[in-house]
Amino acid sequence: MPLASLAMYASPFPVAEATRLFWVALAGRIRAFGLDAPEALNGDIRYDEAWLRPDLLFGQTCGYPYVQHLRGKVQLLASPIYGLPGCDGPLKCSFIIVNANAPVQSIEELRGARAAINEPGSNSGYNLFRAFIAPHAVEGRFFSSVTETGGHGRSIDAVSSGEADVAAIDCVTFGNTLRFDPDRLAGVRILAETAKGPGLPFITSAATPANDLMILRRALAETIADPALSQVCDTLSLRGIRVLGDADYEVLAEFERYAVHHGYPVIA
Repeated sequence: MPLASLAMYASPFPVAEATRLFWVALAGRIRAFGLDAPEALNGDIRYDEAWLRPDLLFGQTCGYPYVQHLRGKVQLLASPIYGLPGCDGPLKCSFIIVNANAPVQSIEELRGARAAINEPGSNSGYNLFRAFIAPHAVEGRFFSSVTETGGHGRSIDAVSSGEADVAAIDCVTFGNTLRFDPDRLAGVRILAETAKGPGLPFITSAATPANDLMILRRALAETIADPALSQVCDTLSLRGIRVLGDADYEVLAEFERYAVHHGYPVIA
C-alpha cells in the first residue's frame, strides 16, 4: 500500500480533523481514477521521514528543504492556495512577532534581542527570517541569543511568555491559530512581515509514473472544488492549487544567497 502523509499543518485540532476528512475524500477520488491509495494518512512517521520514501503517493514538504536537498528526488504535484492574511495565491510570508507588551516599533529596535526559531531547515521560521534580518546584521550578528524551539507553536509560546523576544511564524500557521486557538496568540503581536515565496508543495515520489502524477493533480483539484467538501476546505482555508515548477521555488534559494551576500549565513 502506498504512503500518504500530511503532517505539516497538523494543528490546532479542527485543522487536523479537517485534514483527515480531506484525505478520505481525496483518496476515494484517487481510487475512483484507478490508483491505489491508503484509506488513512500515516501518522506514525515523522513528517520529514515521508519525503524520500519510494512508496510516497502523496505528501507535503516545506519549500526550503525542497530546494536544499529534495530536488530531483521527489516530484512536485501542486502548491496549495490558502485564503489567509499573508498569502497571495501560492505565495506566503512569515509574520515577525514580538510580545504584545513590547514597545518596539521597528526591527532595528530588536538588535541584541533573543530570537526563537523553529528549526534551521524551515523556510518560514528560518530562511525568510534570515533574509529579513540580513541587511541589519553587523559582522554576521544581530541577536544576543537564538533558541531552537522545534515548532512554530512553541516559538509563539516562547515570545508570549517572555522567554524570547522575536520569532518568524508562517502566516498559514498564524492564521490557523488565530481562527481556532486565538488565546495562544493573545500574548504576541505582528511587528512586520517578510518577503513572500512559494508555500509548502504537495509532492509525490520520484518513482510515481507521469500518468499517475496527472491523476493525482486532477483528483486534488476536483476534491478542493467539490461542494460537498466546502466546509472541510474552509476549515483548512484551502482555496485551490497552482502547479509550480522547480524554477518557481528557486526564489527560496535566492533568499539564502541574499543573506550570505550580506554576511549573514546563519541567524545569530
